[in-house]
Amino acid sequence: MPAPTSQLPKAWHRWGEGKIAEILQLRLGLCLSPRTVRKYIRDLLPPQRPAGRGDQRWATFVRNHAKAIVATDSLTVVSATFRIYSVLVVMEIGSRRILYTNVTAHPTADWVRQQLRQAIPCGHAYRFLIHDRGSAFSTRVDGTVKSMGLRPLRTPYRAPRANTFCERLIGTVRRECLDYLIPLSQNHLRLILKEYVSYYNTARPHSGLGPGIPEPVGDAVEP
Repeated sequence: MPAPTSQLPKAWHRWGEGKIAEILQLRLGLCLSPRTVRKYIRDLLPPQRPAGRGDQRWATFVRNHAKAIVATDSLTVVSATFRIYSVLVVMEIGSRRILYTNVTAHPTADWVRQQLRQAIPCGHAYRFLIHDRGSAFSTRVDGTVKSMGLRPLRTPYRAPRANTFCERLIGTVRRECLDYLIPLSQNHLRLILKEYVSYYNTARPHSGLGPGIPEPVGDAVEP
């Protein structure tokens, strides 16, 4: 590429091609199209760290047991009155289907235990439940999970890829729904999520399914 990377700030590799082209024009006087930057940017990016054997084993485990794994995580939402709510999401890895969502202003361990009892039906065929090490997911939660016939799998510290499906789901919920709507209250947020979950499960295509839909309309089950 015509511009040496030494002329760019250290964080340049986090930018898109458009911003890099603008910086090159302002600092070096080089008028380059973002297309030109895009053509050469891969050669300038630092080499990616190859996945470790542990990452590969975990990915293989999740892929082989996807139909028997559920995952859960939470996200925070700020209302129009500046109240902070926590949203719990439970999903089925194999089908990408959202099994359950609920909202609370006080995400305690007891609340999480009750939500998991409601999210996972009796007579289920699941074997594992993945969750992170948040304060609400205490050892008492793991005890409840075990009593439901599931083995809790706590993700390692600073390893968001260990729960990548649920992390991606939460990002999708934000980008497609919550970034465009500001809930007025806790009940309003529940209503928003209910409508989005219906769309996500019965209408939104997922490339990881072929592409496909988690719960086709003909197979939809009334809650």
